[in-house]
Amino acid sequence: MVAVIKTGQSVRRIFHYNENKVSLGDALCIGERNYPADHNHLSSSLKINLLLNQLELNENVKRGSVHISLNFHPLEKDLNPERLMDIANTYMAEIGFSEQPFLVYQHFDAAHPHIHIISVKVKPDGRRIDMQNIGRNQSENARIKIEKDFNLIKAQGREKQVNYSLEPINPSIVSYGKIQSKKAVAKVLDFVLNTYQYKSLPQLNAVLNLYNVMADRGSESSRVFKGGGLVYRIVDKDGKQIGVPIKASDFYNKPTLRYLEGKFEENRIKNSRPGLRIKNEVRSVFQSETPSLQELALVLESHGITLVQRLAQNGSLYGLTYIDHVSKQVCNGSELGKEFSAAAVLQGCRNTKADVANIAFTSEFLKDPAIKILLEIQDILTSKNLSPQPLQEFISSLFEKEYPGSYLPAALRKKKKRRKRKGLSNN
Repeated sequence: MVAVIKTGQSVRRIFHYNENKVSLGDALCIGERNYPADHNHLSSSLKINLLLNQLELNENVKRGSVHISLNFHPLEKDLNPERLMDIANTYMAEIGFSEQPFLVYQHFDAAHPHIHIISVKVKPDGRRIDMQNIGRNQSENARIKIEKDFNLIKAQGREKQVNYSLEPINPSIVSYGKIQSKKAVAKVLDFVLNTYQYKSLPQLNAVLNLYNVMADRGSESSRVFKGGGLVYRIVDKDGKQIGVPIKASDFYNKPTLRYLEGKFEENRIKNSRPGLRIKNEVRSVFQSETPSLQELALVLESHGITLVQRLAQNGSLYGLTYIDHVSKQVCNGSELGKEFSAAAVLQGCRNTKADVANIAFTSEFLKDPAIKILLEIQDILTSKNLSPQPLQEFISSLFEKEYPGSYLPAALRKKKKRRKRKGLSNN
């Protein structure tokens, strides 16, 4: 079992998200706790108003909503609503929420069984529940206890497998009417944003691209970029945009640029020693053979690590990003050390014609005096245990492909011709 805990400012938004799933047939409200009646006898207004009223007991709590998902292994079969409610009650008691009102929803929109729990972190007496490190401490203890008591497949200790948990969006069936597109993108975001440990927008896009999704700020001259906005797009395997962009603020959990920047910092703090498993797997490959770059990618993929090649506008390789689907870490080669950078990996690989061209490009790139200075500064920061991440992002941005936004200035737009209807005047 894997538990994901999120807090937010709007319990109403989380409630309507789950209720909308129920109305679409993708979920079912299976129970409640500390409500005056059974959930089958509660109207929607009564369900949400009890949570809102308790939240109002302490106006100092700004992020008072609690949204928890409990995710089970796909092979778990005996998970009927009664058993799921027993698991939910046990989990909430173990993390200190036994006296809190909460609603439980069983969702059917993923390949694995899972439930969502909605609550608030204000007690009936108005005191605030401290949730600092609750995921690392109380939730982890609750997980171990529940796996043992309910005889569930353990989240730790079993053989590690590559499990993407959901299928990439198929661009060929994207609906231009936005409803189905938004639903598909929301499903990807809900999984990726709270699972992987990305530390920059390019790193996040490296993961999202696996599901044919991209977070886009637009070009620097666009209105979206200047306003600090963000849109999400569906793309094909070549990065070509499909359908219409969807504003970050249109999704229920508001995955805006400001939200992502908070996640970047949180993940930087969390990973003081990034990529230990990635380093071991890469070194293991080179110790046993001299692979081509493509063969290296295939071997790593079989061990649960995706190797993403960062390409310049002329198609030449300038960087590598490693995505570990087991530890969920996302790391650039340069932050792991020189031996994992694009230049070093290419030098160590058995070179194909394409690799030889990439080595030549990379060598020319490294000869540039300005780039040499930047890389020296990066080495100094690393030696003094300071984060070189902002500098790495700057270097990456020099060769990053640009995806222009869809905004077009009014002066350049074609004016629509007004059709004169028969027998009517345009005046």
